[in-house]
Amino acid sequence: MAAGALDLAVAVPRALRAAGVPCPPDATVAFAIALAEVGVARRAAIYWAGRATLVRRPEDFATYDAVFATFFDRRMGDGGDDADGPPPDPVTLLVDEDGPPAPGPEPATRPDEAAPALRWSAREVLRHKDFADCTPDELDEAHRLMADLRVAGARRPSRRRVRARRGEVDLRGTVRAALRTGGEPLRVDRRRPGERHRRLVLLCDVSGSMEPYARALVRFAHAAVVGRTHVEVFALGTRCTRITRELRTKDPDAALRAAADVVEDWSGGTRLGEGLRTFNEGWGLRGLARGATVVVLSDGWDRGDPAELAEEVARLRRAAHRLIWVNPLKASPGFAPTARGMAAALPHVDELVEGHSLQSLDQLAEVIAR
Repeated sequence: MAAGALDLAVAVPRALRAAGVPCPPDATVAFAIALAEVGVARRAAIYWAGRATLVRRPEDFATYDAVFATFFDRRMGDGGDDADGPPPDPVTLLVDEDGPPAPGPEPATRPDEAAPALRWSAREVLRHKDFADCTPDELDEAHRLMADLRVAGARRPSRRRVRARRGEVDLRGTVRAALRTGGEPLRVDRRRPGERHRRLVLLCDVSGSMEPYARALVRFAHAAVVGRTHVEVFALGTRCTRITRELRTKDPDAALRAAADVVEDWSGGTRLGEGLRTFNEGWGLRGLARGATVVVLSDGWDRGDPAELAEEVARLRRAAHRLIWVNPLKASPGFAPTARGMAAALPHVDELVEGHSLQSLDQLAEVIAR
């Protein structure tokens, strides 16, 4: 990338941030890539490259126009070079990736000064990117990274007692140890109640409205199933389908294909109330959900009766230890739980969390472990 383009790639976002327009690192990198394509010879090309990559909200268009005009009136001349003032500071773009860095010219710096560096990592950008905005290649990479997730459920007291330094005296163990020392109890054994993981139940909405997120969330469910025991997974659409057995294979692609084969209503309609009633009556209230951590992964868009959904969610909450609702749309600006299904279920939910990116799924794993 030419030095002038690299300087613009840093200076323009900096000026926008100073004016109150949010410019995250991935937008800055996208602007730099756009400048490398269109060049810096034409002011109109630079303008549209910045507006397409740096401005994400319509209400920021006017601010962008004002900042762009002020910035170029002050720093740029008709030929595209600096008209007044000192030359811009050199900037180094550091790209963190698995392969070796791409060859390119070294930035010119004064010997007594270090050039400021802009660090960018494709993996870190992908971790925060919405699944709905990912390209197919980015989704494949996100699915691969999702295999590293560790979903450890909350712990509960167990009936089995374990040895401990403090706790109740274990008379049987103490006497057994005394027999080896001539009947003298030289050591007092103690035990305390042990712990075990609570059962984790995942109810994943695979209806048409969840299409941008359903496969990623089923991948999350697969990581939970292969990573620990006592995990049950169900698919919700117009019916309720148990897919735990299909997700037990180690190959995530094969597991997803097997789950899609048994779920007849994948990307179909949504009747969450009927699906939850089938789960409650067939599995949940019979013991599968009792004392468990139950996670519903859905955007709350429902074609069924909201009263039925509210009743079934309330029944499920009374049986479960905790009920967590994961809504990928929660990360959207101005989100409000106004969908009929979401509004009906919300009073009975312990926590409403996001689930639109790898970062949010990491946070979901932490919420489940509490």
